[in-house]
Amino acid sequence: MKVIAINGSPRKNWNTAMLLQNALEGAAAQGAETELIHLYDYSYKGCISCFACKLKGGKSYGQCAVNDDLKPILGKTDGADALIIGSPIYFGNITGEARSFLERLLFQHLVYDGNYSVLTEKKIPTAMIYTMNVPEVLMKQIGYEQNLKGFEMVLTRTFGSCESLFVTDTYQFEDYSRYEASGFNAEAKAKRRAEVFPEDCKKAFDLGNRFAQQNNTTAQ
Repeated sequence: MKVIAINGSPRKNWNTAMLLQNALEGAAAQGAETELIHLYDYSYKGCISCFACKLKGGKSYGQCAVNDDLKPILGKTDGADALIIGSPIYFGNITGEARSFLERLLFQHLVYDGNYSVLTEKKIPTAMIYTMNVPEVLMKQIGYEQNLKGFEMVLTRTFGSCESLFVTDTYQFEDYSRYEASGFNAEAKAKRRAEVFPEDCKKAFDLGNRFAQQNNTTAQ
């Protein structure tokens, strides 16, 4: 089986990427083949409303027709047995690169019939991993969870299921003294990084492990 993780963060070795890597390690522990894709390595745009994926009899019906760096990545997702997407939260939502990826991934599968059917025959587990600087209490107060439900609902409708992992109050940089960040308690941030973030990484590991195990059970 193949588990693909999509990193929607510009940082390849920080919170989001680390969580995704842990998820893939969990999947690999069950024998899965894994791949981590960094979206910021590629040049692409969101959906351009060409509707080629909806053209009756068209050669790109059901597939995004835009020929850019994202096209081969979308091809890889077609063969995946599980998909895990990670993004930091900027101004209350996922990054622009992550959103553009999801637009292109999901719109190609949507049918404009009376039932708004989907073209995906193979149902696979999907997940969204979110990282954010705000603490959990503030996340709930300002409605981040509600903001993020839209794509989760479409992922569920398209692929059969979607779960989410919220990682809050993250450590943004190694030396807070170098930046204007006086609104934060650097010691408290470092303490949480040392004590809580490893637990979040374990949750990500367990998620990937469970996805792979679920697929192995289904295949038997």
